[in-house]
Amino acid sequence: MKKIKNKKFKFVDLFAGCGGLSLGLEIANFEPIFVNELNSDALETYLINRDVAYPLLRSKYSIRDIKELIADDGALLDKLIDGFKQDYKIDIKREELDLLVGGPPCQGFSGMGHRRSYSVNKKQLPSNHLYQDMAYVISRLRPKIFLFENVRGLITARWSEKGVKGEIWKDVQAAFSSIPNYQVHPELIYAKNYGIPQNRPRVLIVGIRSDINFTIDKTKFADGFLPEPSNDYINLEDLLGDLVDDHYLNGGITAKYPKRAATEPQKLFRFNPRSKKISPKNSSVSEHKYSNHGIKIRNKFIYMHSHSGKILNNMKTKKFSQRLLPAKWGKNGPTITITSMPDDYVHYLQPRTLTVREWARLQTFPDWYEFSGSRTTGGINRAGNPRMGLFERSVPKYTQIGNAVPVVLGTRIGEHFRSILLASNSKK
Repeated sequence: MKKIKNKKFKFVDLFAGCGGLSLGLEIANFEPIFVNELNSDALETYLINRDVAYPLLRSKYSIRDIKELIADDGALLDKLIDGFKQDYKIDIKREELDLLVGGPPCQGFSGMGHRRSYSVNKKQLPSNHLYQDMAYVISRLRPKIFLFENVRGLITARWSEKGVKGEIWKDVQAAFSSIPNYQVHPELIYAKNYGIPQNRPRVLIVGIRSDINFTIDKTKFADGFLPEPSNDYINLEDLLGDLVDDHYLNGGITAKYPKRAATEPQKLFRFNPRSKKISPKNSSVSEHKYSNHGIKIRNKFIYMHSHSGKILNNMKTKKFSQRLLPAKWGKNGPTITITSMPDDYVHYLQPRTLTVREWARLQTFPDWYEFSGSRTTGGINRAGNPRMGLFERSVPKYTQIGNAVPVVLGTRIGEHFRSILLASNSKK
């Protein structure tokens, strides 16, 4: 029984981004055996953080384009299935894969993505059909559990301007529900209910294979397919307070921790798994570079700080509406959902936007986690132009983080899936 409890369950991660969901699952004692991510910088972020623990990912089990898996009647999938048996002792033909997860790119379903779609119908965006590829891979690999994750906008999205509201969500659910011999449950969740310092609504579809010992329980949240909410979100001053450098310079860098870790969350994020210690004051911290704001921008931020976040009309821009982050959340908890735009929010204590490291903490990435690529970008590199056939977008560090599944959310879900798998194994 002890061997079963300590077992590392194996999982496949499709559309993995920079690895937030994967890291959460790894903390819950799952092992990634294959990763797919189209963007080269996001994939590099994923791999550099796993080269030591899971070297086979880079050498044999990572690809960029999921279309490679389904080309030639799944020839590469057949090769992977043989490799899984040889390298991981997992027999796909005997349905031994534990978990498959994936969050297909969502720019065509989100509000921001829709504004940047150049009026192209969503059926014309290749990324909006990747859920079908994910469903196909699931049907071939037959994991015991699968998880689909996407933005809330998917629920009401339509394929075209004249389409029916919610038609895309209906098609997505049909694709996963049609996979034989799975119990499937869709659910809208809010990340703040699982310890995340964000509201961050997301739609999830969980599928549990029919032979897994699992009973639907209508008295539980999501009928038992997902963990019960914990409602233990973190206040921003408890999350970011140790990163506040009282002597920071506009456009400069804070290369060392300016303060000691004073709260439990800060200690958790500063824990170094290699040294097994909490990084002390004046030890190195990465990605803590400040944007170089112009004098008008700084004055606007100073005004917001002294006027409860309000902005004068002559300070507003047409591009977006900036918000001053609160040191403590109100009675309704976190009200923000970070995206790829760091300029959306102003630091709760200082007249500036957040650094990459602070952005990462909002997604509950630990401080040791590295990010590859440029810090930020803009214009056509960020948005692409579907009308010109330019579908690929630049994914700098802020965007990688903003697109990620919060690590702690991944852990909570992983712990729940692990309990289902353990319970099923113990009854066989």
